[in-house]
Amino acid sequence: MTHEIKVKEKRERGLEPLIFHSLNGLFMLIIIVIMLYPFWNTVAVSFNDAQDSLRGGITLFPRIISTYSYEMVFKNPLLARAALNSILRTALATVLGVFICSLIGYVLSRPEFVWRKFVTRYFIITMYISAGLIPTYFLMKDLNLINKFLVYILPGLISVFNVIIIKSFMQNLPESLSEAAKVDGAGYFRCYWQIILPCCKPVLATVTLWCAVGAWNSWFDTFLYCSSKDSLTTLQYEMMKLLSSAMGSASKDATSIFSQTTVTQTVTPTSMRAAVTVVASLPILVVYPFLQKYFVNGVTVGAVKG
Repeated sequence: MTHEIKVKEKRERGLEPLIFHSLNGLFMLIIIVIMLYPFWNTVAVSFNDAQDSLRGGITLFPRIISTYSYEMVFKNPLLARAALNSILRTALATVLGVFICSLIGYVLSRPEFVWRKFVTRYFIITMYISAGLIPTYFLMKDLNLINKFLVYILPGLISVFNVIIIKSFMQNLPESLSEAAKVDGAGYFRCYWQIILPCCKPVLATVTLWCAVGAWNSWFDTFLYCSSKDSLTTLQYEMMKLLSSAMGSASKDATSIFSQTTVTQTVTPTSMRAAVTVVASLPILVVYPFLQKYFVNGVTVGAVKG
């Protein structure tokens, strides 16, 4: 009797992990479908005939395949220049931003820096209280950054949120690493560059992804500071103008691209919005898989340890 009970308990214990993993897999599959479907649907709409898209009902595949929306996107004469500017601003803003934020995070993580709590609180205040749009514009004007490429880089070099994330990660590193380097005669910058920074790859990869996505998706600064200079236009700003044109915007900054070409088909806001979304988001989707494992590790920085 006792033997039968033990066998039954073993079977029940064996079924529990199987049931758990099955339900967990089903739940994750549902999440994947929920996350993937909107983008897949957008791709399907972008490759569908514009007039046919107005009927609705497109789910996974286009009914009438058409690339006309993409043709209109790539007929923009400023597209190549805009893409180059977006790549340059994303690369520079990301590299410099991560370096500056990590440097500040290192300083604020040092226990020997007596003003670290005051400076940290001062930085946090700036996250909630900003100068406002108009004062910021006049500041950029006084700094002679209007219609200058540096206006894409300098204002966003320091992200307080990224500084706090990096600072939290560095504080969790063993202090013995820095102490051993100092015994060997290393200064603060050498400790930061050769000891601390290589240990921060997960959080740096996460912050790099955040900075890159933010810089790549930004268009409002182009509209605000560089809209009068075509050589400084960015891809996102051109996509915004193109979409505004398709939606019949009367804004002078949304000058119609369609007037420069012979339009033989009708482009609707629905099809144009889908094509613009795919073109603008594709580079980030290509980069993200390479940083995914670091992103998962980085977002848990600062969590309470059990």
